[in-house]
Parts: sequence; C-alpha cells; structure tokens
Amino acid sequence: MLGRKTMKRKYTVHTGKGIIEREYNYVPIRYIIAFMLTLLEIVAIIGMVVLCCYYIPYFYIAAWITQIFCVINIIASNDNPDYKVPWLLFVLILPIAGFMLYFLFYSRKLEKRFIRRLSDLKRYAYANQNTKILAELEEENPHAAAQAKMLCRISEASVFKNTRQTYYPLGEDLWHAMLSDLEQAKRFIFLEYFIIEEGEFWSSILDVLKRKAAEGVTVRVLYDDIGCMSTLPGNYYKLLKKSGIEATPFSRLRGNADSEFNNRNHRKICVIDGKVGFTGGVNIADEYINRINRFGHWKDTAIRLEGEAVWELTRLFLTDYGINVKRLPSLDFELYPKQQTPSGSGYVIPFGDGPRPLYARRVGKSVIQNILNSATRYAYITTPYLIIDNELCLCIENAALRGVDVRIILPHIPDKKLVFTMTQSFYPRLLKAGVRIYEYEPGFIHAKSYVTDDEYAMIGTINLDYRSLVHHFENGVWMYRSSAIRDMKQDFEKTLESCIEITSSSLRSKLHTRFMRSVCKIFAPLF
Repeated sequence: MLGRKTMKRKYTVHTGKGIIEREYNYVPIRYIIAFMLTLLEIVAIIGMVVLCCYYIPYFYIAAWITQIFCVINIIASNDNPDYKVPWLLFVLILPIAGFMLYFLFYSRKLEKRFIRRLSDLKRYAYANQNTKILAELEEENPHAAAQAKMLCRISEASVFKNTRQTYYPLGEDLWHAMLSDLEQAKRFIFLEYFIIEEGEFWSSILDVLKRKAAEGVTVRVLYDDIGCMSTLPGNYYKLLKKSGIEATPFSRLRGNADSEFNNRNHRKICVIDGKVGFTGGVNIADEYINRINRFGHWKDTAIRLEGEAVWELTRLFLTDYGINVKRLPSLDFELYPKQQTPSGSGYVIPFGDGPRPLYARRVGKSVIQNILNSATRYAYITTPYLIIDNELCLCIENAALRGVDVRIILPHIPDKKLVFTMTQSFYPRLLKAGVRIYEYEPGFIHAKSYVTDDEYAMIGTINLDYRSLVHHFENGVWMYRSSAIRDMKQDFEKTLESCIEITSSSLRSKLHTRFMRSVCKIFAPLF
C-alpha cells in the first residue's frame, strides 16, 4: 500500500491475557515543523509587544488601549455570548498575550486565498430546482415548506424529490455498498473525507480507484491535511497522482498563526457519476468498520442517495476541491446528469455548512433547532459529543418541557477524556428539564442523526460541539417524510437496547470533578 511502511510503528503491550502487539501512527516531520513555526510565530509576536512595553516609554498605554478596544469589540460583536465569555477571560486575565491571541485566532472567516476562488467556482453550480418542488411542499405542509425555504436560502442548496435513500446503521454496511457502487463508475468518482487512514477499508477502495483511473474514469480525492496528519504521509497526494488519481489535501498546513487550525474540512462525501452519493459520519479508517478496536464497538451511520439530490453533493465537493488546487480542474463530462426518476419518497435537501463568507449563518445549528422546535411527540438525537451553547441547550430543554420525548444517545467509552468531561457537564441541566440521556455501553458512538415525529430527520457530519457547529466545513441531509426516517428511528430504538440510561443519582461526583467540569464548560467554545 502507498506509504504504509513510512507511517506505522509497532509496539508491545502487557495485558492480563499476555503480550499483544499493536501499531500506532506517527506525525510526519512536515506537520511537526508547521506546528513549531506556528508556536514560534505566536511567541515572537507576543514577545515583541512585551519588549516594546518594557523598553519604549508609554508604549504600555497603547497596549492598555488595545486591550480595552478588544474587550469592547468582543462585547459588541454579533457572536454567540457563549463564545465571547472565554475570549473576554483571556483578554482580561492575560495582559498583552490575551489580546494578541485574540487578533491571531478570534476570526472565524475563510482565508483570503480561498475567498478569491469563490466567484470562479460558481460555474460548477447546477440549475436551481426549488420553485416547483417548494410549491408542492407548501401545499402539502406549509410548516415543512418554511423549514425547507430557510435551509435553501442560508445554504444555497435546493430541495429535491424522487430521490431514493438507503440508510446504513453501521460503517460495515456502508463499506460494502460503496465498493459495489464504485465498481459501476463510468465517468467520475469524487471522494472527500476528514480522515483517510491506511488499512483494510482504504486499501479495498484504493484498489478500485486505481483500476477505474486506468480505465479512464476521472478520480479526485480530497482529504483534510490536519485530520490525516497521523494517518497518511505528508506527501500522500503525490503518491496518489502516480496512480492516476487527482488528489489534494484541504487547507495544507503551512505553520501560520491564523484560522488554518480552525476551519478544517469535516465533510464525508462520495459521489459516483453524479447519480449516487454517500454521506454520514463514517471516515475511511478501519475503526469505523470495526476491523480494529480502539474504543469498544464503533457505532456509526451513513446514507446513500440515488437521484438528482446527489447534485448538491457534487457541488459541495467541487467547491472544496476548487479552493485548494492551484488550477481549477477542467471538466469534460456532465456533472449533473438527467436520469430516470428513482422511486423515492419524501423531500430531501443535502446541504453544507462552514465559515463566512461561504455561509453567513450557522446552517447546521439552524437545521437542528428547526427540527427540535417542530417536534410534538418525540425527538431522538445521536451524537458523539454534547458541547453546546445556551441557545441550543434551551432548544433541547424546551422540547422536553413541552412534553416531547427527548432522548440523546452518547458514547460510554470516550475517544477524548477531556471532551467527554465537557459533555458530562451538560447532563444535570438537561436531566432536570426531562431529557433522557443514554450512553452506548459497548463502546463509542460516532453517528450524527436527528429524528422527530416520523416526519423530519437530519443525518450527516455535524456533531453537537463548537468544532462542528461553528468552525468546520460540514454537510448533512435534511429529510421530510422520507423512507429513511423510519429506518433511522428503528435503528435508534434498537441501539437503546445496548445503552445505559443516565440518572441524576449516577451523576454524583467529587468536588474536584465538578470544579473541573465547570472550568471545561467555560472554555468549551474554544475546543
């Protein structure tokens, strides 16, 4: 396999069952250099300002005025108050260093080098499908039509009908379906993932990609540079190009002290010939299909779309790919093919989310709030993390307080202990409002799904944390009265059988644990 020998190191572990051998990935030197350059840049900038305050008369007055300016700017901004609080603490508690970090990292806008490409990428868009279908939806259900209109407006997506949906309750199911569909590719294959890791999953897909590229099929791969820094060699895109695969890392890490660490690409998209598309929580790594065991059984979900709704996934990929390559790709095939109408029920809106100016509003958060606000009977949520702002927390609480059966499934075995501590800090408040919280006892649940009243659902890459809701490039699929909703609900109910319900009595903890959770909760928006 490409680069496999350069990425793996073996080590032994002594367990009760004897000595076992494991493998781990190391971080290539390019990333280490980038992190060191970033750290040096931060230290140098702060150091110069400190020296100026010490040696230049009255320079400290300018620093003091700058600190006041930062405080006023933070308070007056339109950002969520939960995001403002930790930054105010930084600026007020850490003199000089606080406001310098504010200037370096507070902004959540897309980098200028990406913005310059946006107008050119509009040529890859498809003709808007909204007018006729929205009119049909409004006649059927005005409230659902209002949700669809808002989502289409803030994400620049379209609403589609006659799209067949197939729901996969496990990553293993997605794997086999992807391999089958990839084998049928005739014109192009687009893959976009936060994590690609060398192993059985990726090896099986890569074999197909190589064969298809040799047959003349256009194959393009986009992976996040930081997401893959410990799973792929730093020059992996060059290795793929030797096999005829056009590849590029998303937002290649350069060691700049700016938003390149925040605006990562967390999307998972696979498009085949513009007719079939996959998305969901599954990255291309072996733990997602339970070929390796990292945190117990890995529970993840995904969805397959067949029909014109795939067009939006194609558009999202081309935008992300286009802002990362030096030259825009030439396209000698039909991106948005007309096709025989597949049998599919309901309405579907694939959509994207990300930083400004691509998205002026928080798309994923708005979708989740609308779904929860419309619930009258039940609201089922599956998420690996629960680190939310006050607005979203109130939305969940209000649903439970008005009598909706709100249930949330979270992992029992965490992948990140600090993040799990932050997640648990929200348990008491939600339990008091009547929300029922469960932890998936067999291991880690990575699924991101929302189902209400057998009518609305959303599945995709969006976690209930600040990374997903504020910083990252994300994507999802909103559905109304679609056939997949029934399957998602049944899978949720089946998963509950393997869960432990959290109660107020089980949350009793020591004073230092409660203090730690409180501190984590304050600074959660920065993680």
